[in-house]
Amino acid sequence: MTVPEVVTREEWLEARKSLLAEEKEATRRRDALNAKRRQLPVVRLEKEYLLDGPDGTVPLAALFGECRQLIVKHVMFAPDWDAACLGCTADIDEMSDGLLRHLRSRDTAFALVSRGPLDKLRKYQAARDWTVPWYSSYGSDFNYDFQATLDKTRPQLEYNYRTQPELIGEDESSAEMSGVSCFLRDDAEIYHTYSTWARGTDTLGNAYSWLDLTALGRSEDWEEPRGRAPRLHGADPTFTD
Repeated sequence: MTVPEVVTREEWLEARKSLLAEEKEATRRRDALNAKRRQLPVVRLEKEYLLDGPDGTVPLAALFGECRQLIVKHVMFAPDWDAACLGCTADIDEMSDGLLRHLRSRDTAFALVSRGPLDKLRKYQAARDWTVPWYSSYGSDFNYDFQATLDKTRPQLEYNYRTQPELIGEDESSAEMSGVSCFLRDDAEIYHTYSTWARGTDTLGNAYSWLDLTALGRSEDWEEPRGRAPRLHGADPTFTD
């Protein structure tokens, strides 16, 4: 086995401190980028999207529960498939009830949405022992409007904010895409605040990284812009405050 260069403890400490300075700078850049994300403008949803879920057919607003924010993970599961894509499956396998609880403590709900019919989703969900709420957008425009499904018959073939018709094979009429979309609710109004695709999702996994995608962020008092979150929280990694 090839191992890294072997050095003395003093030499290792010098190299580690040099790397630490770069890591701190990357953290500052990440914080600044997250602040810019929270300052993005938003788009009011003019269309009502009906989704099939555990409680029947419900509007998108129902997915928020009592929360002001909603994170939707677009799971690749076409209507004629019998299973979700393996990459999406691996992501959801790592999700826990604790993560969902921590997000809710920051006024943020989380749900899966796929174009596959609900009976197929529920069968797969049971087989994987998932507890994350999962909804079917079959028959609605939700997937198409948020780039989670590309379709040759519709006037949109964009993925990750670029026109990419090559993502649909010659013998295919549509293709499913994996990504994340965030929404904010203010009374009866719902706003689309953010979506990310491709490599934009590969660092997600804990509650902080999910919350960093949203308009309210971590709801901590050091974040910019100030005065947006309805209730501020301490920098508490236990999510119990």
